[in-house]
This record gives sequence, C-alpha cells and structure tokens, in this order.
Amino acid sequence: MTVEQRVAEVVAAIGDELVNVSHFVHAHPELGYEEFRSAACVADAAEGLGFSLERESAGLATAFRATMGTGELHVVYCAEYDALPDVGHACGHNIIAASSLGAAAALGAVADELNLTVTLLGTPSEEGGGGKVDLIEAGYFDDAHAAMMVHPWPSERLSATCLAVDHFDVTYTGKEAHASAAPFEGLNALDALNLAQVALAMLRQQLRPGDQIHGVVLEGGVAANIIPRRSVGRFMARALTAERLRELRERVNACFEAGALATGTTVTIEELGHAFTHLEPDTDILQHYRRAAEGLGRRFDLDDAGVDPPTISTDMANVSLVVPSIHPLLMIPTHGAVNHQPEFTAACITPAADQAVRDGALALALTGVAVATDDVLRARLLSRS
Repeated sequence: MTVEQRVAEVVAAIGDELVNVSHFVHAHPELGYEEFRSAACVADAAEGLGFSLERESAGLATAFRATMGTGELHVVYCAEYDALPDVGHACGHNIIAASSLGAAAALGAVADELNLTVTLLGTPSEEGGGGKVDLIEAGYFDDAHAAMMVHPWPSERLSATCLAVDHFDVTYTGKEAHASAAPFEGLNALDALNLAQVALAMLRQQLRPGDQIHGVVLEGGVAANIIPRRSVGRFMARALTAERLRELRERVNACFEAGALATGTTVTIEELGHAFTHLEPDTDILQHYRRAAEGLGRRFDLDDAGVDPPTISTDMANVSLVVPSIHPLLMIPTHGAVNHQPEFTAACITPAADQAVRDGALALALTGVAVATDDVLRARLLSRS
C-alpha cells in the first residue's frame, strides 16, 4: 500500500469524527478570542487522535498546538473556528477546523516514514483580531517549512486576491443639548460621523484599484431630542499591499478629522487587533494541492478561464510572508449565497459541506505527502531553516 493510500485510509476512518467536529463548531458560534467550546472541541479531538497537545498557546486561551512526529520537515495546518456576529459560521470556519484536523491526523500517521513533523495550530480570531499574527509574534511559525488550510467558498479557486486590511473604531465626542430649545448649545457627534462618511464616499471616486473602505455605525445617540454627545463607527480599510494600505489610511484618517473639524467635536481612532497583509501563495505547493483536489473530482475551471479571483482578507496572509503557504478556496454548493450571508451559514452544515470536510482533509494531506516527497521542493523549503 502506498503512502497516499494509507493517508486516504486514515481520512476515511476518521471521516465521521471530522464531520462531528464540524457540526459541533457550527452549532456553537463564538466570536474571536472567545471560542472556548470550539477550540476545546478541536483540541480534544486532536489529542484523542494521538497528537501531543499544548493548550493556551502564546498565552491565548483559545489557541493550541497539536504535534505529531519529529522529522526535519515541518508542515503546519491552520484551524480556524471563530464565527461572525449575528450570522454565525457564515464563512465556514467549522469546515476549516475539521478539514485541517483531518489533514494533520492523516499526514501525521505517516510522519515518521516521510521524516516529518506535523502540527495542527488552533488559530483564534481570524474575523478581525488576527490570532495567527499573535502566534507568528510568539514564534509558533519560526520552525515551520510550509503552512496550509482551505477555505469554503461558492466556487473552486486556487487562491484569492487577498487585500491588506486595517480594522479600527472611530469615536466622536461632542456635547449634549436640547435638540429643539437650544441645539446651538450642542456639538453633534453624529453629524461629525455623517460628514466623515460623506467624505469617504467622495474619496471612493478616486480610490485606486484594490482599495476599499467600509464600515458600520455602532452608536449614534440615545434620543431624537438630544443632540448626540457621542458617536462610534467601526471601519475597515483595504488595499493591495501593506504599503498601499498605509497610504490609503492617511487619506481615510483625514476624512474623519474633517468631520471633527467641521462640527467642533473631537475624534479618536482606535486600531483593532493586528493589520493583515497581502497574501503570497507558494506556487509549487499550490500545484500539488491542485493535483490532489482534481484527483478527488474537483475542478478549477474559473482559474483556467482566467476569471479574476475574488477579493478577501485573512491573517493567513501574514503567515504567507513568513512561511511558504497556500490558502485555496474549497467549493461548497450555496445556491447563489455568498460568504457572510445567513444562507451561507446554512450551506456549511449540509451533506455536501460534510463531503467538503472529507475532501479538504484528504486534499491537504495528499499535498503534504507531495511536498515531503518532492525532492526539489523539499530541499527549497528546508533551505529556509
């Protein structure tokens, strides 16, 4: 029996357990850095499959490191399990967690034969915050030679255009007043935020391709007859590269400052979590993934047709700048729904989604085997040590 066949046997044997993990995470949506039940579920499953487990990695309550094997080539699979507000697992992190768990277990079963160390990293707070950046800064990728994961999507794609992104809150502080009797005594914080958003809308006309700005109002006053003393908005700014993002933020911040200047209020901008970078997928690893996925019947027609890839942002991008990485998009049927919609949440718990868990696990595991046995690629990866 070949190594590939043994890997496939492992995924088949634990397939039901992987689906159970996916279903549990889906049923218990938790926000970033608060994924206590989900992280414990994935970590417990890894421990039960024979991994050596470290909990609360990098001082994060919901991060973990599970390791199998002691070989010279170190392959890392990243598990995500945080959810979105209101719409739950509308980005399919339940599928990500389960497929990475399965891939790590299957590759770990042949780690000694392939001279590998296999790690499953539990990485919290991908939806803002950036747990992978925390783990990078704590040294958890220092000895890694390759890092991988798959991400559910409505179509099969080898990669996405991953934009660098900042997350930040903008708070205006003014002065209350009676909105009818003495509005001139107030300083309207909501007006300041509205003016800033008008300025952002006008700025959008001159944004370069790849630049994006979006946000929501979190707080805008307490009563219609009281001039709002305080307003708060949560925003994201994105660009093709980290350098472009810094340039964009100068203009974006000026829009917020203009709102304060026009209304006599004060403004503070609070950065949330880590900045995410652009992503640089490793083309050699990605080609091995493609062959593995196509062997399971998956097709990359959109890539072959030259259709522009979708735009996303992820802290896996930060990983790609320090470790050769891939982040392909794994198709699940969504019947027209896109990520971050409640219909996508529902699509992540169907029989087709369960098959995607199995396919994702096997494709990633077979990619790990291919990386380990590709002498030229292996030598290149090891040369980075």
